[in-house]
Amino acid sequence: MAIDPVKMKNRRNSYHSSTIITIFSNHNFIGDAIHYVSILFATTVGRAPVPVLHLGSSAAVNWWLSGSACLHSTFIMEGRRHLAHFLVPVMLVLFHCLMAAGGPLHHVVNPHWYPATATWYGSPEGDGSDGGACGYGSLVDVKPFRARVGAVSPVLFKSGEGCGACYKVRCLDKSICSRRAATVIITDECPGGYCSNGRTHFDLSGAAFGRMAIAGAGGGLRNRGVISVIYRRTPCKYPGKNIAFHVNEGSTDYWLSLLVEFEDGDGDVGSMHIREVNSNEWLEMTHIWGANWCIIGGPLKGPFSVKLTTLSTGRSLSAREVIPSNWSPKATYTSRLNFY
Repeated sequence: MAIDPVKMKNRRNSYHSSTIITIFSNHNFIGDAIHYVSILFATTVGRAPVPVLHLGSSAAVNWWLSGSACLHSTFIMEGRRHLAHFLVPVMLVLFHCLMAAGGPLHHVVNPHWYPATATWYGSPEGDGSDGGACGYGSLVDVKPFRARVGAVSPVLFKSGEGCGACYKVRCLDKSICSRRAATVIITDECPGGYCSNGRTHFDLSGAAFGRMAIAGAGGGLRNRGVISVIYRRTPCKYPGKNIAFHVNEGSTDYWLSLLVEFEDGDGDVGSMHIREVNSNEWLEMTHIWGANWCIIGGPLKGPFSVKLTTLSTGRSLSAREVIPSNWSPKATYTSRLNFY
């Protein structure tokens, strides 16, 4: 800091000042840095030098505002105030920015609702089918996935990179629909029928579909078959869960395939990398299908660190040596991290 406490002590207790706070955040979500935060206190008492606080660069600060993670805001405060009166709003602004940055759940939220159609499948009160085009297998039968799964049309499935994303879906007919939205996790794709020709469509489990109805009207809503709905993205939340990596069957020291589970926030995966023991190089994995990624090479030597980057906002997380040296196919290894 460039403030001299001795000089400050000798100055008057109030100042006629102009304070400018400018915050820039990156546009593409990929750079994990805020460029700078500068705070200028311009005093006009005699010829006193201008005290300047340089806060420099910090960790990633992304601000969500109406669905946008880019912010360029300038706050101007003028008047005769005690220095403390400047510091309080400054600290509040910075605290608010850091809270927004520290909570990646904010980034995926979209306040806008969009039109779509919805159907349901399976048994009327069913949790949805096992497996699916994302490859989660029997995981969809247990909490927190249970009764919250859904298939989507290709525009939301995104060739599998939309797997794991969470949406709120609400029906519109006030005579039978409640104001409550069903939260669903994308676990499958519905490629034909209502899901074709670029339409946005949700094919939900019977239980998830019925949750959109008013009390006691779930059966009546399901009897309608296809209905009009509105939807929006929402953060995925898996209380008490950390991100886990399932090693797919058939994996070897020369072909390693992973599936990501319980990813909070965005829920989706845009890229994955692994790093071998005693190496500084991150090896890029290839998206093969659904939520599954693989790497070919080797022999690969564990323990492995895994870095994943979300598709929606480009946020990254690295789990150090999460997969042990004695890993085995069909095993799941849980990290100590999540996007909170």
